[in-house]
Amino acid sequence: MAPASQSNSSVPPAQLPYSKQAIDDDDIAAVAAALRCPLLTQGPTVARFEEALAGYLGAQHVSACANGTAALHLAYLALGIGPGDEVVTSPITFSATAAAALLCGARVRLADVEPDSGNLDVERVERAIGPATRAIAAVHLAGLPVDLEPLRALCDRRGLWLIEDAAHALGAEYRGRMVGSGLAHAATFSFHPVKHITTLEGGAVAVADPRLKDRLDRLRQHGIERDPARFERLAAEPWAYEVQELGLNYRLSDVACALGLSQLRKQPAWLALRCRLAARYRERLVAALPAVLPPAVRADRRSAHHLFPVRIDFAAHGRSRAQVVQGLAARGIGTQVHYIPLFEHPLYRRHGAGERLEGACLYHQRTLSLPMHHSMSESDVDRVVDALAEVLS
Repeated sequence: MAPASQSNSSVPPAQLPYSKQAIDDDDIAAVAAALRCPLLTQGPTVARFEEALAGYLGAQHVSACANGTAALHLAYLALGIGPGDEVVTSPITFSATAAAALLCGARVRLADVEPDSGNLDVERVERAIGPATRAIAAVHLAGLPVDLEPLRALCDRRGLWLIEDAAHALGAEYRGRMVGSGLAHAATFSFHPVKHITTLEGGAVAVADPRLKDRLDRLRQHGIERDPARFERLAAEPWAYEVQELGLNYRLSDVACALGLSQLRKQPAWLALRCRLAARYRERLVAALPAVLPPAVRADRRSAHHLFPVRIDFAAHGRSRAQVVQGLAARGIGTQVHYIPLFEHPLYRRHGAGERLEGACLYHQRTLSLPMHHSMSESDVDRVVDALAEVLS
C-alpha cells in the first residue's frame, strides 16, 4: 500500500502551480511588433501603457518602472524619505516593502496586523508612530485592501505620507474606489509574472500630484531633467539636459510596455475569473472542510484575489504545515506561504525590527496559499480542495 502522501497511480499527477503567468498569441504578437519599432526603450509605448493603466485605475498619473521594488524605492525617494526618517509597515509582506525604505537610508518600524486578514491593524499602526515617522506603507495582502480611510485620516492628522503597496491589488476596490485611484499619496504595483498582469519584470507608481509624477520620472532616469523651463543652470539648447539630483536607471522598456498593454486589455476578464474561482473555493471549503478558513472578507471592499491564503489549524488536524505542503505536492498541487514575518529575517533584526508581533505570528502560523491564477478552472479548484481533504484526513 502506498503511503498516505503518495498517489497510487504510476502516472505523475499534472502539476498545478500556486501561480503562473498567462501568455497568449496576442501578447506574443504585441511584443514582436514592438521589437520592430525604432525605439525599444524610451519610446512612445511607455507613455501609452502609463495612460492606459491610469485609465484603468482611475488615477491622475502613472509612472512605469523596472519592477515592483523599484516602484517602492521611487515612491519613497520622491516623497523625500531619507536618512533619519522612519517608515511604518507590515511584517506580513515581501521584503521589498521594507527593503526599499532601508535603501533610502530610513529605518523600518513594524506594526501588527489583523490575525484573520494579515493586513495592518490601524490602531496598532497609530501606536507604532514615533517622532521620526514620515510615512506608512500599507500592504494590500493577497489583494484585500487595507482599511484605507482611517489610515489616511491618521496620516493627514499626523502629517505623514501614505503609500499603498498594491503589488497584490490590481483591480481591488475600497468603498467603491479602485486601489491606486488617489486614496493614498502614492500606490505602487508589480508586474512580475505571478501578478495579475505581467511585463516580464515591471512596476508602476500611481499618484495624483503632477509634481510628484515629474519627480518620479526624473528619478527613474538618472535624475535627468529635459524640460528647459525647469533648467537650473544650462541654456535651452536642442541637445541640453540637466542632471539635477541623484537618480537611478529604473526605466521600463517599450517592449515590456507593449506586453503590458496587451495584458491590461484582458485584466477585467481575468479579475472576474479570479472572483469566480474564489467563490468556488469558498463553496467547496464550506462543504468539505469547514475547519479550513478561507481568506477574510470585508463588506466595504473587493479583493483582487491575487492569492487564496487559507487558514488551517495544522496541530488540530495532526499534521505539520510541511506535511500538508508535501502531501499536496505529491498530488501535483503547488502551494506557498505568504509570508515569513519580516521580524524573523536577520536583515530586519539587525536593523532593529526584530520584535515578534502577536497578530502576525498567529496569521503566519496558520496560513497556506492555494493555487490561484488565470489558467485555472473551477474543476481545478475542486481538485485542490479534494486533495487538501485527503491530506488533512
